[in-house]
Amino acid sequence: MSLASSLSIALGTGLTIGLVYPERVHQSAGGWTYPPACCRGTDIGGDCEQIPTGDVYKGRYGYSIMLHPGDHRLVTRVHEFFVPYGKEITSGDGAYHVCLHPTEDNVVCFFAPPDGV
Repeated sequence: MSLASSLSIALGTGLTIGLVYPERVHQSAGGWTYPPACCRGTDIGGDCEQIPTGDVYKGRYGYSIMLHPGDHRLVTRVHEFFVPYGKEITSGDGAYHVCLHPTEDNVVCFFAPPDGV
């Protein structure tokens, strides 16, 4: 999936995407770079991060994501999110990732392994 497709998918879901400057882009722990439209921050303080596989459940209509404190550096309380199939972005390392911005209550981008492995 191209970056342009990913951005239109994210915009089509009503997810918030703000202006992001290239110098603020950061990489995942696996070494691939998050798309600029998904990420605000740096490698140390960015809002995109890998989440545990056990936080993600594939349901009939999409992904249910349950984040607990410690699952993502910005999460301070339990959150439950839903991302419909087709709105996810393919991750660059076969793991699940989520970008939260402007607060921990908002999913900007959700990355899933190819075919939701």
